[in-house]
Amino acid sequence: MILVLRAIHMLSLFWMMWGLGAVMSPVWRAWNEPDLQTRALLLSEATRSERMWLLPGLIATGLSGFAWTAAADWNPVTTGWLVALELIFGLDVFIFVPLLGVGLRRVHLLALQAAKQGEMTDALRDALADNVPLVFGTLLALSVPVQLALAVFKPF
Repeated sequence: MILVLRAIHMLSLFWMMWGLGAVMSPVWRAWNEPDLQTRALLLSEATRSERMWLLPGLIATGLSGFAWTAAADWNPVTTGWLVALELIFGLDVFIFVPLLGVGLRRVHLLALQAAKQGEMTDALRDALADNVPLVFGTLLALSVPVQLALAVFKPF
């Protein structure tokens, strides 16, 4: 049973990573793109990928990780590496992903409005200067190798 849950958890992790890549690749490209139409298209793709891939993958990863932990009989309160992993995952779920989503939707909406007008608006310029999706998406991407290192090496 543990091997089945471990396999399900690994598939969930791949799903989440696919979603993270599908969101962050267009976001990183959009911030370096001078053309407004292309930028709006990239941000539309990132917004769609967040809803379609990242969020379901994140939920599946959390649930399958919980099930695997319970089946493996690890104590989620006294096992040091697991507590650190839970804290980082909680930071991802409750801070990084919501702020990424809100910032992404805001920039996406303003990019579509600016694309309809055919010129860069002040609101879009301000939203792009905030860098909210860029910063929190990058922090989310950087937290993944830390979580991987904790789960693989179990340092404490």
